[in-house]
Amino acid sequence: MAANLSAVVGVVSLVTALTAALLAVLRLRARRGIATATQRATYEVLHTAGLAAEPLRAGLSEAGAAKAVRHLRALVGAAGLALTDADRVLALDGRGTHHGEQLLAAARRTVDTGRSTVLGEQELHCDRVDCPIRGAVVAPLQGADGRVVGALVAIADSPPAPGLVQATLETAHWAGNQLALAELDSSRERLARAEVRALRAQISPHFIYNALTAIGSFVRTDPERARELILEFAEFTRYSFRAHGEFTTLAEELRSIDRYLTIERARFGDRLQVRLQIAPEVLPVMLPFLCLQPLVENAVRHGLSRKPGTGMVSIEARDAGSECHITVEDDGVGMDPTALTAGIAELARGTGDPGDDTGQHVGLSNVDERLRSVFGDRFGLVVETGLGSGTKVSMRIPKFHAGVRAGS
Repeated sequence: MAANLSAVVGVVSLVTALTAALLAVLRLRARRGIATATQRATYEVLHTAGLAAEPLRAGLSEAGAAKAVRHLRALVGAAGLALTDADRVLALDGRGTHHGEQLLAAARRTVDTGRSTVLGEQELHCDRVDCPIRGAVVAPLQGADGRVVGALVAIADSPPAPGLVQATLETAHWAGNQLALAELDSSRERLARAEVRALRAQISPHFIYNALTAIGSFVRTDPERARELILEFAEFTRYSFRAHGEFTTLAEELRSIDRYLTIERARFGDRLQVRLQIAPEVLPVMLPFLCLQPLVENAVRHGLSRKPGTGMVSIEARDAGSECHITVEDDGVGMDPTALTAGIAELARGTGDPGDDTGQHVGLSNVDERLRSVFGDRFGLVVETGLGSGTKVSMRIPKFHAGVRAGS
C-alpha cells in the first residue's frame, strides 16, 4: 500500500515539475515577445489550472471550492459555474445563483448515478422575465476510489453547445484527479502514522516483563514447563518482530495468538478461559500483520486482569460470503465509551501517552487505522463496550483485495 501511494505521488511530482518547466519556458518566451498565440493560450490555460489545483488539492471543502471556482469557470468558459458535494452547493461564481436549488437537485442526481447530464430551459424554468440562464451541464467529480464525491455544474446563457459540454466533462475529470490526489495524500499520511503506532504496539513491554516473571516461577518447580514456555515466548517474539511482510494469513495470526495465550495462562492459571470458534474456510484470508494480537492483549490486560475471579476471552472468525467476520470479546470490566472515544481521538492527534490510561487504546486505534488504510473506511473496527459489561471488538475483512499479499 505504501509503495503504491509513493509511486502515485512520484508520478504526480514529475507531472507537476514538467508543468512548471513548461510554464517557465512560456513566460520567458512571452517576455522576449516571441510567443505565438497558441503558446500564449497554452500558458493562460496552464496558469489558470495551477491556480485552481492548489485549493482542490486540500480536498473538497467550502473554503477550497470558493478559491477554485472562479478559475474553473475560466477554464470551462461558462456564464457561471458551481461546485457541489453530495449535499450542498459549496461555491458558485458568475450567473445562475437564483437557480441554486434546481442545480443542487441535478447535482445530487449526478452524485447518485455517477452520470453527467445536460439541463435545458425546461429543467431550469424561472419566473424572472430577465433571466439569462438557458441551460447547464452537470458532471461528476470522482475521488481516488472512483466514488463520486460531488459535481461540477457549468451554467450557460444559451442552450449548451457540444463545446461547452466537452469542456465541462474534461474540467470535471481534471478536478476529480486533484481531489483524488488530496485523498491519496491524506491516506499516505494516515498510513505513515499507523505504521509508527504499529511498531510501538507490536509487543507490550508489560507482557515481556510478566511473561519472563511467569516463566521464572516454573524454573525450579517445573523445569519442563519453563522450557516449553520459553520456546513459546521465543516463537511469539520472532513473529511479532519479523521485519518483512505487511500482511499475513488469519491462520498465522491465530497461531501467534495461541502462543500469547499459552504464556498468559501460565500467569493467570484457571482464571483465564479461552473460547475459539474459527471457520476453516477463512484460515487463508489475508489481513494486516498484527491486527488481531493487540485486540486479544487488550482483552486480557485491560479487561480480564482487573476482574476478580474467572474471565473469558472469545475469538470467533466466520465465513460471510465475500468477507470474513472476526470478533474478539471478553467478559471483563469493560470501558467507558466516552473515555474510549476521547482516548482514540487523542491518539489520532498525536497527544496520547502510551504510558497513561489513554495509552490502553493504542492497540484499537492502530488496528482501526490500518484496516481503513488498506481496505477503506467501511472496514474499520466496531467496538461495543460499557463499564462492567465487557468489550466486543468486531472487524470485517474482504477475502480478496487488490495489492494484499502475505509476506514471505
